Amino acid sequence: MSRIEVGDLPNESFLKKYADEGAYTDCFYANVPGTVSQTEFVETFYTAWLFRLERYILCVTVLAYSSDRQARKLARSEISRFSAWTVEKQDSSQLLLYDRSRRTRSWLMSKTLTINGQAYTRLYFGSAIIPVINKKNGKPTLGPFFNALLGFHLMYSRALLRTCIAKIPSRQ
Repeated sequence: MSRIEVGDLPNESFLKKYADEGAYTDCFYANVPGTVSQTEFVETFYTAWLFRLERYILCVTVLAYSSDRQARKLARSEISRFSAWTVEKQDSSQLLLYDRSRRTRSWLMSKTLTINGQAYTRLYFGSAIIPVINKKNGKPTLGPFFNALLGFHLMYSRALLRTCIAKIPSRQ
């Protein structure tokens, strides 16, 4: 299976503007043999077993229902709302979503590469957390909730990308 790497956001990333504005951002990626379209990536990501579990939890806790059918429509740019997220920006290689609070962003991007004469697709997954101003000292902060969950978020992000990649058929 492709190895999950941590890296810098590509300059063309829809998430880059949030990093430039001082938000917390992260970027995970893996190089997958063959060509994977952005549509296939988005659909596979949001229908992989681990994300299905997250969708179920969101349905039960915040009444944010979603289905595999909706994930397919999101992947094809046919809907702008999915579970607890709304599309902020989408094109043929990227998808950027924001949550109901508008404090977090979720980003997927696919990019075709050639490595040693072989075709690969680099699949990116990243997040942004928009800071709030601390009322006591006036400085930006993620807040205690996001700070407490950051370690889990980093492990979970890798796991989400890993389960997605495991579901993509081999193209070697």
